[in-house]
Amino acid sequence: MKRLTQLAVVPLLLAGCASAPNNPTLTLQTHKTPAQYADCVVPKLQGSAMAPTVSQTQRSYRIVVPSKVAADNVLEAYKAPNGGKVFLYERHLLGSNFIPSSFERAAQECL
Repeated sequence: MKRLTQLAVVPLLLAGCASAPNNPTLTLQTHKTPAQYADCVVPKLQGSAMAPTVSQTQRSYRIVVPSKVAADNVLEAYKAPNGGKVFLYERHLLGSNFIPSSFERAAQECL
């Protein structure tokens, strides 16, 4: 019976880890263009031992940082009338919401 309970719980836990948040965890405004913002934030993420991958369109940059324990962290920077708008999608581990992560700090330092 104990083994059956463990087998039932494991998929639920994995599903929670694999799902990405639907809403941004943080929305920021910057006077920089999406290209300028990406040029600032990517070296900061690399300096924090993260391995970001960058993709771009005409109006936006998407920066993805793989996570070993949760869904990937994502920064999206879009053109806005006075610079850019940045959306941060980050899955926090339980109990780690009290201080900003190095991912969030890099995002805010480049505003």
